[in-house]
Amino acid sequence: MVLFRDAAHVLGVLLLILGVWMLFPPLVSHYYGDGQADALLLSAVITLGSGLVLRLFRGKRELRINKRTGYLVVTVGWIGMSAFAMMPYLLSGHIPSVTDAFFECMSGFTTTGASILKDIEAVPPSVLFWRSLTHWIGGMGIIVLSVAILPLLGVGGIELFVAEAPGPTADKIHPRIQETAKRLWFLYVGLTLLCSGLLYLAGMNSFDAVNHAMATLATGGFSTKNASIDHWSDPTIHYVIALFMFLSGANFTVLYFFLTGKIRKAWRSDEMRAYVLGVAGIVALGCLLWVLHTGGFSELAFRDILFQVLSIISTTGFVTADYTTWGQTLTFFFFLLMFAGACAGSTAGGIKVVRHL
Repeated sequence: MVLFRDAAHVLGVLLLILGVWMLFPPLVSHYYGDGQADALLLSAVITLGSGLVLRLFRGKRELRINKRTGYLVVTVGWIGMSAFAMMPYLLSGHIPSVTDAFFECMSGFTTTGASILKDIEAVPPSVLFWRSLTHWIGGMGIIVLSVAILPLLGVGGIELFVAEAPGPTADKIHPRIQETAKRLWFLYVGLTLLCSGLLYLAGMNSFDAVNHAMATLATGGFSTKNASIDHWSDPTIHYVIALFMFLSGANFTVLYFFLTGKIRKAWRSDEMRAYVLGVAGIVALGCLLWVLHTGGFSELAFRDILFQVLSIISTTGFVTADYTTWGQTLTFFFFLLMFAGACAGSTAGGIKVVRHL
């Protein structure tokens, strides 16, 4: 039995969380003085108000979330959040079409990375920040976030976690699902901050560093530049983003074990071994095809191949070069990689390694 009042209640909670996130872009607007603060703040107020109304819809009855209700919440949650998340685009006037605005939000939350924007650099910083924030929120899943920080979901939280978690299983770091979700989010936030810092040290300004770190960890690929990562020629920036695309394509539970010193336990994962060795083998094969195609090799060639392999496998979509100009064999090689995918339990999309195994 689907409990619609309970589903509406949880959707209200998700909108409240979304509304809190929407309070950050007005601060960015105020800092950069781009004139969008009022429209962005109004969007946050409408979202918070709607979330509060739905939050109170259940009344004082005990919250009950079964498996069907959990799947309903996840489905309606993404659609409902996208509907509210498009308001900053509409009210600011930078994406006036409802269809286009909804597309941009759904692309963000699902970390697909497709965009209707033709001139990204003409969009104000605060709106670009909101665009990046949508796929950063969607990367780990706002459902998982709600389980992590809201005890009011109670035991029903497991149904939301299972419904939202990518891949065939939702491995737990900790016996309590709420503790697992918290640790995954701490890892996600920590890696985002680390990536931001390294990109800043490599030469990006703070705004671009934060936005590209969010895009990389979410494997969403939204950039603040029309030329994507090819806007920067510094090899360090390319290697930093490549590293974090690789990490974002790993199972975050296994990654947590690696980072907490439980290396043997992490390496026992067949999927993780296949992912690491597979990426190494694919990069090596790509380099070999490059040598056969051009008759030479260079650090730039290695870097571009490594970057594009990781970008495609992790479904991030960043580019540093146009691989379709590298000949038919390499073009077809990269086309096949789109069917590879990264690990289950990562922020990456596509077919997962474990399914191939």
